[in-house]
Amino acid sequence: MSVTPAKPVLVSDEQTVKRPSREQALEAVRTLIAWAGDDPERPGLVDTPKRVVDAYGEWFDGYDADAAKELSRTFEDVQGYDDMVILREIEVESHCEHHLAPFLGKAYVAYLPGEKVVGISKLARVVEIFARRLQNQETLTNDIVAAIESHLQPRGVAVMIDAAHQCMTTRGVHHRHVSTVTTRFTGAFRDDPALTERFLKLAKG
Repeated sequence: MSVTPAKPVLVSDEQTVKRPSREQALEAVRTLIAWAGDDPERPGLVDTPKRVVDAYGEWFDGYDADAAKELSRTFEDVQGYDDMVILREIEVESHCEHHLAPFLGKAYVAYLPGEKVVGISKLARVVEIFARRLQNQETLTNDIVAAIESHLQPRGVAVMIDAAHQCMTTRGVHHRHVSTVTTRFTGAFRDDPALTERFLKLAKG
């Protein structure tokens, strides 16, 4: 049986993690199935490790993507436009680092252009890249803001994420219909309460 060689994964600018082989990942899923009390070799489960590993490859492909690359193609001719650019209701599908459970919701992203603007699809892509990693919602919010600030040098950035966490609804306290809201404001959005309020009103329609 051929074994896929381990591949290093960039977690941050300072840290890399050696990625196990695919066969090691398959065996880990078999171990968890057995630990749960079932037989990983029974017909209904024999192909489950492959499906789980394939799903992980999709859910966490943000580790192989580069937000800086998405934001690198900017435009400087904006015909004097200097008001906020806002994207509403960007789908967020992520997993918390504490239980590997999904949290699902919406992101609202705005920035005040300085000398650069970026295609609006790139902002949605940045949200997707960071969402497809393991973290908490607060970190996700901060990472989106940091990427936009670093590469666009805007006059301000505003991000709000409203998401429901399955680690809270399917285990533990079992509270459904509860969402978590995180916000981060920089530059003019942080310094001007009227601008912050305008963002929040536009975000929620």
